[in-house]
Amino acid sequence: MIAISGSTVQLGLAFIFFLIGLLPHPARAAASEYTLSNGLKVIVKEDHRAPVVVSMVWYRVGSMDEVNGTTGVSHVLEHMMFKGTKKVPSGEFSKIIAQAGGRDNAFTSKDFTAYFQQLHKSKLPLALKLEADRMQNLNFSKDGFAKEMKVVMEERRWRTDDKPQALVYEQLLATTFEAHPYRRPVIGWMSDLENMRAEDAERWYRTWYAPNNATLVVVGDVKPREVLSLAQRYFGSIKTKVLPIRKPQEEPQQTGVRSVTVKAPAKLPYLMMSYHTAVLRDAERDWEPYALEILAGVLDGNESARLNRSLVRETQIASSTGVNYDSAERGPGLFYLEGVPSEGKTVTDLETAIRGELQKIINDGVKNEELDRVKAQVIANEVFERDSVMAQAHQIGGWEMAGLSYKTLDILVDKLKAVSAEQVQAVAKKYFSDDNLTIAVLDPQPLDNKKPLKEPEGLRND
Repeated sequence: MIAISGSTVQLGLAFIFFLIGLLPHPARAAASEYTLSNGLKVIVKEDHRAPVVVSMVWYRVGSMDEVNGTTGVSHVLEHMMFKGTKKVPSGEFSKIIAQAGGRDNAFTSKDFTAYFQQLHKSKLPLALKLEADRMQNLNFSKDGFAKEMKVVMEERRWRTDDKPQALVYEQLLATTFEAHPYRRPVIGWMSDLENMRAEDAERWYRTWYAPNNATLVVVGDVKPREVLSLAQRYFGSIKTKVLPIRKPQEEPQQTGVRSVTVKAPAKLPYLMMSYHTAVLRDAERDWEPYALEILAGVLDGNESARLNRSLVRETQIASSTGVNYDSAERGPGLFYLEGVPSEGKTVTDLETAIRGELQKIINDGVKNEELDRVKAQVIANEVFERDSVMAQAHQIGGWEMAGLSYKTLDILVDKLKAVSAEQVQAVAKKYFSDDNLTIAVLDPQPLDNKKPLKEPEGLRND
């Protein structure tokens, strides 16, 4: 993270252009796009600074596509994708990549499931061959599935059930959304995991894992035509599938503050707040999501941001605060605020203080000097993130999965730079209202003496 001190404010937007100029040319190069006859989209971005390549296969299916009774099946299938095919025995996929000098992993979200390998450019054919094989030939033995389900359930215990703040986040979503599937946890409810069957995961695989529901993203020291040739060789013969019709899933308008309290063993109380907000649907015409990104920077992101300066350093109401907003999602958007009250303070004190900071922006807006400093910070983070081939591949795939063309990434910096102080104040006025607000509180209970759960074997960084 690049910290912009007060002494640099006078540089204003000129500093932003300086940062953009520092970005190496390969990271700013245009990507090439192709679509195979079976519907597989292939996006290739050249970056010749090192002889490495990142290959990612993105499936546009995640927890928001699931139904009650089989929540968590997308994540379960992610685990099963490493359990082997007829050609590649269970557990060998990652070993083969490691033996080739690379690394691999996978991750599941509300919107998608993605798999990646990072390796020497000469090993790209190996990665594509392995991915194409498990796109169509995955094994679903009941014994293998039963063993993996134990890993998944232990993962839920370790990452959610034994983590009080994770429980608060889970309950916040379940309370914020009444109808939209974003209310369900990506890892699934434990009761659904306990009753999951191999047939559930296999049915999910047969339904959604198809070339016409996937995007192959390759970034690195490659030539687009060569990647296209490899993609055609390994994926071209895989048959397209008729995908289920995705029906609109609209969340009813909220009409008042919602709240939930979570009791769990913990040392300190914790507060999370969420406001319904806009997300990008048209990257070229929308402006509110860009203003919300800047607003998040006003509130959080560095030591001089408002929440940290006012609530942590000056009034010492909070020992920590945070803000999170993602403008690129398939479903409805949320603007999150969180914090841990300082000793002697309550979550009510912290909530009141956070609301007070939001009200200041609603009433008084932000000054141009502060706005320029925040823009420099936000855009610096955006620019320097693109210096990584992995980050470039992740950003391209993430935008594609959200229904936003990777081509519009080129205008992102300009859109952030164009946000005005009036627009920041306008989105604060529009979205920071009680009718959009949900509050989740951790009520700490006495800590028990049981040992913390160990990280389960086979756990992936998803």
